[in-house]
Amino acid sequence: VSGTMDAFSREERAPPFTLEYRVFFKNEKGQYISPFHDIPIYAKKDVFHMVVEVPRWSNAKMEIATKDPLNPIKQDVKKGKLRYVANLFPYKGYIWNYGAIPQTWEDPGHNDGHTGCCGDNDPIDVCEIGSKVCARGEIISVKVLGILAMIDEGETDWKVIAINVDDPDAANYNDINDVKRLKPGYLEATVDWFRRYKVPDGKPENQFAFNAEFKDKDFAIDIIKSTHDHWKALITKKTDGKGISCMNTTVSESPFKCDPDAAKAIVDALPPPCESACTIPTDVDKWFHHQKN
Repeated sequence: VSGTMDAFSREERAPPFTLEYRVFFKNEKGQYISPFHDIPIYAKKDVFHMVVEVPRWSNAKMEIATKDPLNPIKQDVKKGKLRYVANLFPYKGYIWNYGAIPQTWEDPGHNDGHTGCCGDNDPIDVCEIGSKVCARGEIISVKVLGILAMIDEGETDWKVIAINVDDPDAANYNDINDVKRLKPGYLEATVDWFRRYKVPDGKPENQFAFNAEFKDKDFAIDIIKSTHDHWKALITKKTDGKGISCMNTTVSESPFKCDPDAAKAIVDALPPPCESACTIPTDVDKWFHHQKN
């Protein structure tokens, strides 16, 4: 599975940490694609592709822009300001490589039987626990190990736990119990992080289904498959995605498929890549200390 990345390349537009910044994706032919719709969910049997949105230890909340044509990665904006996640003592930024599995969608019109809440309207989230810090926009192949059912402001927001198949220790990880055994404290830290990461922004703590217990690999894969089915309904117009951009260049059965020239025109209309990087605001380095309940 090594070398998956070779099939895809990235193209940045505008300086990072600005409102205009975007990362677009191309296939091996150099044609623009959507990382949401055009990268296959499976790298091979039982191995999933992951689009890395946020490298470990970083703070800028980068995400696949589901509503923009071709779904580039951009930085999340809240109330007109670029969004950064806080450093919750003792952590620094995100504590895993964070991203999403392509060709999945948590349907906001679907009430999840496990959580009693509807989906968050995004591809399913992944926390990759390997030792390498990945790059923003990297496409990696991951082994799924388990899943956490977070409820974020009343929406179901599953968090898949996975490991890069190229990690030197990947062979030792086959289910969620291997994470408990080989990385003691990491899963507890993961729940703690997700529970509290919005508190510095004045939000309440997040809640979890299943008493914040991680479900195993088989359960996780079933959830991922159901979000893949929801995506299929979205991309074939069986479900109305409201504001979601379903433009793609490879999904043969999709009415939203367009030719590579139309995709290129979208990117060509944007400002060129730019050398002058913007600086990250200094308060991103603040460290937050809370009483834990």
